[in-house]
Amino acid sequence: MKDQMTFKRYELKYMLTIEQQQKILKAMANHMKEDPHGHSTIQSLYFDTPDFLLIRRSIDKPAYKEKLRLRSYGVANEDTKVFLELKKKYDKVVYKRRISSTESQAINIFKQSVDDEIKDSQVKREIEYARDYYKDLAPRVLLSYERDAYYSTDDPNLRITFDSNVLWRDTDVNLHTGIYGNPILPKGYVLMELKTAGGLPLWMTKILSEEKIYKTSFSKYGTAYKTILARDGKVKQFAYNYNLGMKGVFNYV
Repeated sequence: MKDQMTFKRYELKYMLTIEQQQKILKAMANHMKEDPHGHSTIQSLYFDTPDFLLIRRSIDKPAYKEKLRLRSYGVANEDTKVFLELKKKYDKVVYKRRISSTESQAINIFKQSVDDEIKDSQVKREIEYARDYYKDLAPRVLLSYERDAYYSTDDPNLRITFDSNVLWRDTDVNLHTGIYGNPILPKGYVLMELKTAGGLPLWMTKILSEEKIYKTSFSKYGTAYKTILARDGKVKQFAYNYNLGMKGVFNYV
């Protein structure tokens, strides 16, 4: 199966209990199939400036925001194919563009090495533009999680994912050391994402309504960053600068 390299869609997030997840799985049994990748362990290595400018802007909920990350499926080695992704969001629509490489090749782009060996492309040039625009981008936070993915048998543009065991760390930030870190989700909860080019099917809106499940603006990287601020004693300064109350800072931490 050929990997998809460009995406344009809405991404809706919901925080579920295990019981709610089971009810949704039952409701979608006749409508969804397990994705060809099925169950996978995902690692996402986020690039940011030394003062975390990208995630600070993202948390401020602007009309336009973007993130740069390197993703692997499982623990990588020097030959593993990984994906360098530029993810943008404008007016609630998510645009994701990515190129495949090895971990070292991707890191070399940010070192502006002539030996990055990644074939020139429009997406690569966009990533290089972001690198030059933001300055001093480097790996800052690593997220890992277990994902179960499904696709709709009726609508090829609808995908549903369930993420559990979401971990973060800001030391040893690479894709090849192993899966470990600090948990993000509350105990007993799963993060569901509905990825769609349009509206949701009636069967999904019905089960969401029946179970009183509502959208959340939860961000894995954003929550990790807020936890770093709390750990380092910078929460008050953050709340003052970005007009966030303490309730917002500690959502799902």
